[in-house]
Amino acid sequence: MATTVADMHTNPVLDRLGSYPIAELQEQARSMRAAGLPLIDFSVGDPREPTPAFIPQSLKDSVPVVSQYPTTSGLPELRSAVADYVYRRFGVRVDPDRNILPTAGSKEAIFSTPLAFVDRDARDAVVWATPGYPIYERGALLAGAEGHSVTLSGDFVLRPDQIPDPVWDRASIVWTNYPHNPTGALADRADVEAMYRKARATNTWLMGDECYVDIYEDVAPPSILEVADDGIEGALSFMSLSKRSGMTGYRSAVIVGDERAIEALRALRTSTGTASPEFVQGAAVAAWADDDHVAERRRIFASKRAILRSAFEDLGYQVVASLAGLYLWVSVDDDAEVAARLLQSGVLVSPGRAFGSGGEGFIRLALVPTLEESENAVEVLTTCLTGN
Repeated sequence: MATTVADMHTNPVLDRLGSYPIAELQEQARSMRAAGLPLIDFSVGDPREPTPAFIPQSLKDSVPVVSQYPTTSGLPELRSAVADYVYRRFGVRVDPDRNILPTAGSKEAIFSTPLAFVDRDARDAVVWATPGYPIYERGALLAGAEGHSVTLSGDFVLRPDQIPDPVWDRASIVWTNYPHNPTGALADRADVEAMYRKARATNTWLMGDECYVDIYEDVAPPSILEVADDGIEGALSFMSLSKRSGMTGYRSAVIVGDERAIEALRALRTSTGTASPEFVQGAAVAAWADDDHVAERRRIFASKRAILRSAFEDLGYQVVASLAGLYLWVSVDDDAEVAARLLQSGVLVSPGRAFGSGGEGFIRLALVPTLEESENAVEVLTTCLTGN
């Protein structure tokens, strides 16, 4: 007997969450390109600058004659390169074997991490800020947690008192993300330390999505690694080479922190088969060991930010937060209407509501088109938003 669609069982959480909003924007952009329509795409944080040449060369040099499964723990030389980077960047010494776990990108690692820390029978909560990266919610709910979102506004910085004490008491994980996606907001060291202290006082894991921590202009963003107690007790930092080194397609990231948490994630990830290929790890060793290419990428992103910030401000629009990271967050009357109007003129931006509650009335521009494309977009923005 044939199985009908009605007989199929799926996780009801998937129906509740719907499709991934950024994926829909990507499909829209692909359709426009396929139709031969002109498009300047600011929608997805996937920079267009070439990956520095030494990185793909390191990957090629690392491709083995015989292909074998990578280990969950990753190559020792990669863990050592990350430990060296953490000391150079944050002044924190970590043990390559106990405090570091390479992953195949940060998105998958963030999504799957609640599986190791959520007790669904205990009605554990997972907390995240909105507007924000949708993966915090999706990973938490599919792991069986009770989700608690905190709507941000103003400077878009999450602080301990925005989370009610009863929620802190039930929380297994609190996610932070600075520099912030989608706003580009930046938390200072006091904000980061306050979150960490509250998490320790309530025995809550503090998880820092810090994949933009090397994309800044004037002030280097702090990390939870800098404020944590010895052994990075109770905290994990998720860092990525995607934006830092132009390696989005390599899917290469790392988790750094509490050795108990690293061991729990290692045990989980032996079951998932998501270890990074060793030739990708070879490229990652080279990328983490070099800081010069990152400084050049910061310069390029800063130039794009300056061009677009000036254009919007000249048109009378307020650019909010947007101090670091890869994004420009612009206040508008109706984000959906403005995004649709810009798309008709060949400029694709993300309506703020795509990132959850608190995003309404803003548009997000990812600083991914080239400098030339960004300059060309200014003319389109001026014409479209002023009607001239």
